[in-house]
Amino acid sequence: MSFREFLGNTETVSRLREGVRMGRIPQAMILAGPRGAGKYTLALMLAQAVNCLQPTESDGLPDFCGRCENCTRIAAARDLEERVAEAIAAREDMRDADKRETRIMIQTHPDILVVPPDPPQLMIKLGQVRDVIHAAYFRPPVEAKRSFTIFTCSAFMKEAANSLLKVLEEPPAHTSLILLAENPQELLPTIRSRAILHRIGAIPAADIESLLNERRPDLKPSDRKLVARLAEGAVGRALKLDLAAYLASRQDALIILRTALRDPDYSALFRATETYRAGADGQEKTVNLLRALGALVEDLLLVVAGTPQFMRNIDMAAELERLAAGLTIDWIDGAARAIGQVESGMRRNLLRSLSLDAMAVNLEASR
Repeated sequence: MSFREFLGNTETVSRLREGVRMGRIPQAMILAGPRGAGKYTLALMLAQAVNCLQPTESDGLPDFCGRCENCTRIAAARDLEERVAEAIAAREDMRDADKRETRIMIQTHPDILVVPPDPPQLMIKLGQVRDVIHAAYFRPPVEAKRSFTIFTCSAFMKEAANSLLKVLEEPPAHTSLILLAENPQELLPTIRSRAILHRIGAIPAADIESLLNERRPDLKPSDRKLVARLAEGAVGRALKLDLAAYLASRQDALIILRTALRDPDYSALFRATETYRAGADGQEKTVNLLRALGALVEDLLLVVAGTPQFMRNIDMAAELERLAAGLTIDWIDGAARAIGQVESGMRRNLLRSLSLDAMAVNLEASR
């Protein structure tokens, strides 16, 4: 793999590659863009380009070979979900005392550290940041020219975010920190002010649909069109999106909306939310439900705003227009806030089924 295979965002990628050519790699940067836009892939590519043992060029700019030991070991972290699952399984096999002290970190190369959100709260925690600080100051690169730490999300616990400022204020010369964020505003202003921001923009839906025609021939044309819209311009999300799982989550999300906007059927609501139990599987299922519900609420906003041509759930445009009849912007804003509150409650381990029930009932009451 090389930079030539990274789809879209040519200007951002070129700026990063030009920095590699000139040896000007920021000590802290933020890669911002929608989920699945390629932020993590691009961060790993940058680490490969800086540390490649047999660097090449393409399109007149620096590239990496993808075959040397540094490139292959860094690339081994590309399947982030699989690596995180392995780390979680390894932690579960530890003694309880060790388990409490162990944070989830990914390191397939000794000088490249990947920091994902730590379950069950799915936030970057103080213990993870402390490990990053120790590595930055006391472990100079041993096999790479420059070490990298990649934070894969912007959800930091307060004390973790404050601790990160230490290494941002006095960064070692041999290391770079890359923070990946869907919304950079989630980061503390003091963090944003100390990092260079690069944005990863959306790819047109038509281009994604063409790519799906090549990469996912198993999808029917109507499904390809739907997936291209649901991806919101994010190539990685389009290629990995499990349409069947999304449709299942969307069906439960529709039950919540119908309860709030039509004659409520509480038995259907309770049957649906009862399946959102504790544990890692229940957490992932709840996250998928909230994302599907958020997409539906955004489509309702587009209908109310008079721009239904931009909606994502194009296969159910007629029902969304019926649900949007008589809706106000205030109600839609309240629905979006309610979804955010449930997400926040998940980090505090609130009972998910009751949180979803309460959200549906409160949305009905505010109608």
